[in-house]
Amino acid sequence: MSVGPLSQEPHPAASVTPLPRQVKPEAAARLLGERLRDLRLERGLTLEAVGKAIRGSASKISRLERGMHPPRERDIYDLVRFFGLSSEQEALLDHLLRQAQNSAWYKKYSDVTPGYLKRLIGLEGSAQTIYTYENHVVPGLLQTPQYARAVVEAALPGHPGNARRVELRMGRQQLLHSDHRPLVIALLDEGVLRRPVGGYDVMCGQLEHLLSAFDVPGVNIRVVEFEASALASPTYPITHLRFCDGGPSEVVYVEHIDSAMYLTRPSEVERYRHVLNEVAYVAAGRQESKEILQETLGGYRSKAARRPKA
Repeated sequence: MSVGPLSQEPHPAASVTPLPRQVKPEAAARLLGERLRDLRLERGLTLEAVGKAIRGSASKISRLERGMHPPRERDIYDLVRFFGLSSEQEALLDHLLRQAQNSAWYKKYSDVTPGYLKRLIGLEGSAQTIYTYENHVVPGLLQTPQYARAVVEAALPGHPGNARRVELRMGRQQLLHSDHRPLVIALLDEGVLRRPVGGYDVMCGQLEHLLSAFDVPGVNIRVVEFEASALASPTYPITHLRFCDGGPSEVVYVEHIDSAMYLTRPSEVERYRHVLNEVAYVAAGRQESKEILQETLGGYRSKAARRPKA
């Protein structure tokens, strides 16, 4: 998978900038941030200088330009005045701001979803390619309801919001059946398959679901076997998202126990892209991965059959 790094050169200013089509909130935030970055670079200004214009820091402007900071109306209009923009340029920023503030479908689950995960779900919806490595559980986009419930219950036993957390995970999967579905490349550490999350019956259903995903257009599942992953695989999940909507072209999501990092700097993206490519290089091929899943499924079925009846 060949992915080029983000350009650090300013884009040439255009005399006439058409309003972009209607886009999803997260895509609009990224496009807005990219346009603000262009305006700053065209004027030869530093992050610190622009930050002072909105009573903020350089890091705040950096997050805003990368689409990582929710755009506030007051900040955007302060920047319009600071940059001395024309009415046409102001209309473009206002158009993107309104779209960025639109409510997304998953906002109704805000009470049970950490902020870092909400951003990932939004980015998935506008991505062209989702390239992910998982070493503990099946990726959320490929989980069954029963498996998702077991994962959620293990993390938050008996929590009243768990049913809604499962609903959210299932809602994410509608992306795979949409008209603009992304290419999904899922690298699964063999330990994900051998770990009986939820018990044998739940794992049988989950592995059957993964096998059926081989027939879903744009879904590419590869198993990273234990021996092959000894030196190549990281100890944490990584997701690389690529876009083609005019904003920053790549984002890397690195998940931790109760937080996550979003990386957009070319050097950081390149480092994690290299890690993913190293894992992909040692992963089993399509047919071999399918056979590993079938063999593991057969093992779980045998164990379920030998289980004492209640």
